[in-house]
Amino acid sequence: MLDQPLARFENLRVSFGRSGQMVTGVEDLSVDIRAGETVCLVGESGSGKSVSALALMRLIGFDGGDISGGRILFDRGNGQETDLAKLSAEEMRKIRGNQIGMIFQEPMTALNPVLTVERQLTEGLRQHLGLSRSRARARALDLLRQVRLPEPERRLRQFPHELSGGQRQRVVIAMALACHPRLLIADEPTTALDVTIQAEILALLDRLRRETGAAVLFITHDMAVVAQIADRVVVMQNGRKVEEGPVARIFADPRHDYTKRLLAAVPRLGEMRDKRWPEPFAKIGAAPPIPVRGTDTPLLTVEGLCTRFAVRGGVFRRRIAQVHAVEDVSFTLNRGRTLALVGESGCGKSTVGRSILRLVDPSAGRITLDGTDLAALGPAALRRARAGMQMVFQDPFGSLNPQMCLRDQVTEPLRNFSRGTRATREAKAAALFARAGLPESYLDRYPHALSGGQRQRVAIARALALDPALIVADEAVSALDVSVQAQVLNLLLELQAELGLSYLFISHDMAVVERMAHDVAVMYLGRIVEIGPRASVLYDPRHPYTKALLRAVPVADPGQRPGEKVLNFRPNPSPIHPIGHVPVPSAYQEVAPGHHVLITDCGY
Repeated sequence: MLDQPLARFENLRVSFGRSGQMVTGVEDLSVDIRAGETVCLVGESGSGKSVSALALMRLIGFDGGDISGGRILFDRGNGQETDLAKLSAEEMRKIRGNQIGMIFQEPMTALNPVLTVERQLTEGLRQHLGLSRSRARARALDLLRQVRLPEPERRLRQFPHELSGGQRQRVVIAMALACHPRLLIADEPTTALDVTIQAEILALLDRLRRETGAAVLFITHDMAVVAQIADRVVVMQNGRKVEEGPVARIFADPRHDYTKRLLAAVPRLGEMRDKRWPEPFAKIGAAPPIPVRGTDTPLLTVEGLCTRFAVRGGVFRRRIAQVHAVEDVSFTLNRGRTLALVGESGCGKSTVGRSILRLVDPSAGRITLDGTDLAALGPAALRRARAGMQMVFQDPFGSLNPQMCLRDQVTEPLRNFSRGTRATREAKAAALFARAGLPESYLDRYPHALSGGQRQRVAIARALALDPALIVADEAVSALDVSVQAQVLNLLLELQAELGLSYLFISHDMAVVERMAHDVAVMYLGRIVEIGPRASVLYDPRHPYTKALLRAVPVADPGQRPGEKVLNFRPNPSPIHPIGHVPVPSAYQEVAPGHHVLITDCGY
């Protein structure tokens, strides 16, 4: 490492102001980032992590912010430090994407929806490195292979909306790595990624740092990820640095109370090993949590579910192949219990949830909810049946209407199904907010005025409005801070115990699954490869894919970093098959009571 830092904040102050009122986002921040070093900024939402990164990229002005104090120094390779805060817009354009790359947290807003992946990946290569179109395309293909995006040639021709959330994030990572930046800013880069992809991306960033001497400024709320990648840790709270030190010391001997609370809220795989049933996180000074047992009465039965999508091509856009997104999936979910669906991005777990709710029409199979075959219902009957099943989406801001106040959004399902009078509907909205841990005064607010965790609580309250028996939670806590995540998980478990709800819990976080689930189903390439009780699947995995998933789970211990050989996962085969392709039926072997493992060859 060089003696002189590659980049450093010197008493940075960032302010936001409108109509004469100033709000400080970052106050008196001083941090050095040296070449070949990974510095992690950690803290909850609103702590100033992302604001600091945007200030370094000089993008803070687009959010109404202003660098009102301090300096941001960067060594451009000539041995002299340049204050980025004083550079012209033209000079900053030469640095952004070239010497400083940035991976943004939300890939859908970071990508241009009207340009292909190839156009967006090659733009920086041609602009900064002067590559020809063919060489830029070859480099783009290589980048997509590095981030383990399946079928890279096909992905280049696609638009962002045609990719899953995890696939879009990998494209954003590839764009940031394209020009071999000297400093890479990674703002929550693995939040939307599966554990296997996350592990490989972390290994990729670490290898880039070691081979090129680049520095990495890594922003995250996931302390397990911090333990796997950081050299130094900077803990931020309310815009200020409260603790800084080597990663080993921060984890072994945290000094600040806020750092201790962050580490205490981290879910750790294995901490439920001695628990037979799911239970909420223990609260300081409160009575021990009560386990959620559930019942043995079936609520949802899925038999032979298949969902396929047409692949169209040619001048007339004819169907030339099919994507086998879900293939021969069967399971039973009992009342008051949680079945967790886990697997990598593109394995079909979200499509299973949407197919059950008939947001996507399945191609074959039987879906029975409380004795009613949902797959056979017409539009009118399906609308009535939807009152008994609801969905909590991954992005609460995207699922809430920004132009409607929260009172109207929570009462809307009741109005749609003509439940009660206006007074009773508003009374129920207030009761739902109280149950979700939100003040009644928030009913008159709009989504933008709430934090991510509060918005997710509103989404849960709205899902409960019609008293459903089944809730499909699709990555409902993946984007939340660890402390907020713990609060939302506790809320879900308490509601399950109180109301007897059944959850189909879709997640890629194995530690969260261990806390929430009664049963676990592992999906790979559209099929369930292993299913059974939580303890049996997580602590005695039998299928090779399940073992690979668990091996990739990050551990909140800097002394347990896996080697790259351990993270050498197989590339996923394509789920696209020609028209007329007849898949082999799924066959299972029972290896323990209720624990079944796929014996059909699924390509892994």
